[in-house]
Amino acid sequence: MPSRWLRRWRLGFAVATSLLAAACAAGGPTPTATPPSTSGAWAYPNADLANTRGAPNSTITSRNVTRLRQAWTFKLSGSAAAGVDRAGALAMNPVVGDGVVYIQDLDANVYAVALTTGRLVWEHKVNTPVKSGPGPNGVALAGGVVYGDSAFAVFALDARTGRTLWVDNHLLGAGQGSFEIQPQVANHRVYLASAYGSGHGGGVLLALDASTGRRLWTFDTVVGPAPGVEALGLGSGGAWQTPLLGGDGSVTFGIGNPYQSPASAIAHPSRQRYTDSEVNLDASTGKLRWYYQAVPDDFKDYDMQASPIAAIIDGGPAVIGGGKMGYVYAMSARTGRLIWKTPVGEHNGHDDDSLKALAHKSTVEAPLTILPGSLGGILTNMALAGNRVYVATTDLPLTYTSLSEPAPTKAAGRASGEVESLSLATGQVEWDTKVSDLPFGAATVSNDLVFTTLSKGVLIALSRSTGAIVYRRRLPNTTNAPIAIAGNTVLVPAAGPRLPAGADGPPQLVAYTAS
Repeated sequence: MPSRWLRRWRLGFAVATSLLAAACAAGGPTPTATPPSTSGAWAYPNADLANTRGAPNSTITSRNVTRLRQAWTFKLSGSAAAGVDRAGALAMNPVVGDGVVYIQDLDANVYAVALTTGRLVWEHKVNTPVKSGPGPNGVALAGGVVYGDSAFAVFALDARTGRTLWVDNHLLGAGQGSFEIQPQVANHRVYLASAYGSGHGGGVLLALDASTGRRLWTFDTVVGPAPGVEALGLGSGGAWQTPLLGGDGSVTFGIGNPYQSPASAIAHPSRQRYTDSEVNLDASTGKLRWYYQAVPDDFKDYDMQASPIAAIIDGGPAVIGGGKMGYVYAMSARTGRLIWKTPVGEHNGHDDDSLKALAHKSTVEAPLTILPGSLGGILTNMALAGNRVYVATTDLPLTYTSLSEPAPTKAAGRASGEVESLSLATGQVEWDTKVSDLPFGAATVSNDLVFTTLSKGVLIALSRSTGAIVYRRRLPNTTNAPIAIAGNTVLVPAAGPRLPAGADGPPQLVAYTAS
């Protein structure tokens, strides 16, 4: 998971949630408030249940993007704990419904803010500082209720008042890790996952009753003996990005890595199902339908964590996935059969190291430099619009100074990135635009534009047809969280990781509007 190696080599890019202090019994009143309208808003973590990250009612185009102006800022009270570098205002996507923006800070506080003015509507205070490294976190909105999680609890709040409806803090057992995910809500169920499981328990996938928080089913993401993971006594598997709700009654999660060292992977090779995989389950029962494993016996922290996207390829339903191994994958939504896969970002010839270890043919030695490093290829979520997939990649080589390290600890080159457009039908790269910094804002589509942010504090928009950067704006601070777009407004979480050229102001949400 990202926070493990981030803490180790102290670049300050940790994306962390915090623990929820209040512990209440599971259950509570069924929400009765009239649901706010979410039509045309950024109502889900990735805009829609298909995770396309396409702003459904945006009025921002290449004709008016240069007229974007800062409309308001909202300062968050939560801050990173002592001993953990400032990790950003938010580690998740804002959601928007009925003219209200719902956000969560790094101390697990939840805020409702008026979209047009930035005025505080209500806040739900927790004030539990970051103590470890889970993340991303964030809230979901459905049926007049805001759903969120902390490390060991899941809660529901009335969307209009912030009143607590229920809290369930009895969902995880020993060795099942902690929550670090922005949930998805549909069909009266809350879908989320844990990670950081100990031993070979790994993370788990869960579905809860949306009215009570009662656990409906769980699915273990690491099965069978895993000597390398057991030797470390650390976590593995689980998911930390929002899952995909399919129209066929399924839910698909992108699963994290087994978090083992090269030495362990070579000495005890194992596929370690279901790490670095897309896992497709029956949404009502949690029963496995299919899985596709991208990197068996992974030892490079190559999570397949990106939120899967629903698509249609050659007339059939498909799932688009990807992750830190720097590949985009298209799979059949019915069977998991691979349709195509495409490398994105920079690669230095070590893509097959895990397969060689699995076949007892590994020849790697320390020092070992990998590219993509553990910051990417694909660290943030992708977007889909029309017949194209849009991907932001990070290019930063990292070096293992010892094969006993579970993650590389030494930077081996300059940090940069790329934004790429791929053909949905074939996976072919149609354009590739280099950027000077790490693109952490997630690919986000608005009409004929695709937006993202650069970590040192820049908002950019590119032409969807050519990849040319047509808009660039300096932000009031650094940033490492995804953006959202609603109507004529771009919502940008600012106050990100400490960087030599970055500012270090208070965490805030900044709104830019176009006339």
